[in-house]
Formats: sequence, structure tokens, C-alpha cells
Amino acid sequence: MSPPVFLAATDALERDGVVLDGPEGRHAATVRRLRPGERVDLTDGAGLLAECVVAEAGRASLTLDVLARHRQPPPSPRIVVVQALPKGDRGELAVETMTEAGVDEIVPWSAARCVTQWRPERREKALGRWRNTAREAGKQARRSRFPEIADLASTGDVAGRVAAASLALVLHEGAEAPLSAVEPPAQGDIMVVVGPEGGITEEELERLAEAGGRPTRLGPTVLRTSTAGVAAAAVLLAATGRW
Repeated sequence: MSPPVFLAATDALERDGVVLDGPEGRHAATVRRLRPGERVDLTDGAGLLAECVVAEAGRASLTLDVLARHRQPPPSPRIVVVQALPKGDRGELAVETMTEAGVDEIVPWSAARCVTQWRPERREKALGRWRNTAREAGKQARRSRFPEIADLASTGDVAGRVAAASLALVLHEGAEAPLSAVEPPAQGDIMVVVGPEGGITEEELERLAEAGGRPTRLGPTVLRTSTAGVAAAAVLLAATGRW
């Protein structure tokens, strides 16, 4: 069985002995009930992972000895998914599954037909939920490098990112080119734009196409906005050799 993964500060992971306290230490000691001699992995979420063994277990903390360290280089190419805001808790579902699959950055997008809109007074709370979901899913998936959750983007912001990407694909059920036929670049950002439940408007599609976005279809069926991103990421991760 794989050892559990907990989040720790980068400077702590550089030491030979680490005290894991706070919420992470409390969870490890009181919920997981880890005891001396058991294996634990710690990560800073930015590519550094320390293999550890429990030396001492307190009521709400663990003292760990570091056995080995591994640094994961930044992935190339990066997989970036622009996710239109889904309704209800499907946004967290999308973030969770894309994190587990290996997506490197998720950009929440306030598209025209989004049923859900993040009002200014609730935006930080909503972003916090997405970022917390990515962090917990990253630990569950044993990732040493967690995905970045960008700030809420407008259509103009998305168009700017599309123009800067090495390859930008806009998922659309009416597109002729299948995603499976795309030849991904070896470096840079591969961006996938996922529309809302009501679909991408013609105006948005035109604007993204003008910025360099290529309309692409996943297959003969229409997926939910909360599952289309992870399906597209899976195809691209396999095509780039990262899977």
C-alpha cells in the first residue's frame, strides 16, 4: 500500500527531521493514527517530495525522519484546461478529476452561458473551494506538483491565453477535426477550452478562433462540462507520452 501524502513547507522538507503540525499534522496523528515506524511522504506541492518515516507521534503532530528526496521537474508540455463555471458542485468535481489525471493548470472561465456566475463578493470563496479541492486531490493522487488554479478569467482573458499557447483547442460538438488526430507540440502550453452547459456562443467561438483556437470534437457523444476536461486531458496526456 502506498504511504499517505501530506503537505509541508519547502524549507521544512530540506531538513533531515521534520515536525508535521497544524491541520496536516493533526490529520496525520488523530485521523490517520500514524505511529512510529510507518512510512509517510511529504510534498510542497511544487515538485519536491520527501520520503519519510515516523519517529515520534504526538497528539496533534508527527516528528519524521527524511529518508530521501525527489524533485520533479516542471512538465513539458503543460496541459492547461480553461473550465467554464459549471453549476452546483460540479466545478469541484471537474477540478478533482482533472487534478487526479495530471492537468497542470485549471482556469475558471466566466462564459456567457454559464448558469453559475461568481459575484465579486463571493469570488474569493469560490476560488478557495477550487484550490482546496485541487490540493486534496493532489495529495490523494500522490502528486508532488499540484495544479495551479488561476484567477477567474473573462473571455478576453481566455483569448489572450489562447494566443500565447503553443496549441489551443476549443471543444465543440460541431467541429470536424477530432481531438485524437491532433499532433501535440513537445513544449509549451497545450490549452483546452471547455464551454458551459449551454455551450460556447458563436461570438465566443469566433473570438477564440481569431486568437488561434482550433475547434475540436472529442467524439460522437456530448459530455457534461464537468467531465469533458478530464476526457480531453486524458487524450492529450497519452498523445504527449506523459501517460
